[in-house]
Amino acid sequence: MAASRYTFWVLILVVAIAGLSQGLSIPLLAVLLEKQGVSSMTNGLNAAALYIGMVLISPFLEIPLRRFGYRTTIIFGLMLVTTATALIPMFSHLAVWFVLRLLMGIGDSGLHYSSQMWVTKIAAPQNRGRDLSIYGLAYGVGFSAGPLGLNLLPFGLWVPFGTLIVLYAVAFVLLGRMKNEFPDVIVQTEKKQNKYAVVLRLGWLALIPSFLYGFMETSLNGSFPVYALRTGLSIEWVSVILPSFVVGSIILQMPLGSLSDKIGRKRVMTACALIGGIAFFLFPLSGENVWLMMLLLAIAGAAVGSFYSLGLAFAADILPASMVPTAGIIAGINFGIASILAPNVNGVLMEVWEPWTIFWLMGAFLLVFAAACLAARRGTPHSEHVPVPMQKQG
Repeated sequence: MAASRYTFWVLILVVAIAGLSQGLSIPLLAVLLEKQGVSSMTNGLNAAALYIGMVLISPFLEIPLRRFGYRTTIIFGLMLVTTATALIPMFSHLAVWFVLRLLMGIGDSGLHYSSQMWVTKIAAPQNRGRDLSIYGLAYGVGFSAGPLGLNLLPFGLWVPFGTLIVLYAVAFVLLGRMKNEFPDVIVQTEKKQNKYAVVLRLGWLALIPSFLYGFMETSLNGSFPVYALRTGLSIEWVSVILPSFVVGSIILQMPLGSLSDKIGRKRVMTACALIGGIAFFLFPLSGENVWLMMLLLAIAGAAVGSFYSLGLAFAADILPASMVPTAGIIAGINFGIASILAPNVNGVLMEVWEPWTIFWLMGAFLLVFAAACLAARRGTPHSEHVPVPMQKQG
């Protein structure tokens, strides 16, 4: 038990570093491209490379996880991210940055998938929501601190990237002191290709939050800096406004996770989707009032910033243990697809319509999800924590 908790807390520190890296690199590169005069659509396409990498690698992550274990897979992912981060400031060509961000996406996906599955495995069922919320909290703390690194740019282009590399070195040291572990045997269904179909059929509602979270996170960190600069806000204000979403999620991350352990994930996610949707719909009314922007983003973050972890916990509640790794892969693919779509859809909206429509789109997605939760509640009379019977084995 003590060894499991030590592993848990090391993973928490590592994911906080990974969150800080992603929280800085996304807006940093968006700002650098905007300063080069790159269009918002091209900027969005380049940002999508990170998530294209995630989507490409996600279907194959079970293979190294089962063969090499959790720690080795995490270290491999971290090596890719570190290498790409070190090479980015050496080049300024869009095509090179696209490839490097693709590698970052592959590394990030391997790191997060392995760590999420490791935390899910060692968490006690009655505390799963709380432990996954702590995981999300650690990522959120790092992610919220990331945009503050934009203030390092005046000291030189290499300074923010060099800071990230130092933090990666700390993560390598922490991981090197851990004992590698392997996942439980993943039970296959009669036909391998049906495994994903079964998980989608049984856990579709639990897998939507990963898509929503990916869309919101990328919209705010990839598109909001462009939106802000075009509406007259300085980079310094962007670095302060952006973290407010994640800071809001930090405040309620653990309380929502613990509450979902007691009253159910669906009830919590339904209420949070409604509150978050309303906050996004109200955002355009803030005009140029920076403090009102921060308040509305904090409210939205408090409501929906824990969606990914809540969705994963819900999937672990309603699916057999052997299918949870598959659900994690689908969640990662959903996150990646949403993150690819977000900067491109938002780029088009900002070019052909009003910039603030990107917030209405996020609000509409959340309200539709709340309606889906209510419809599923009516059609599901049994407890949402009752596990689904195991599939017949071939």
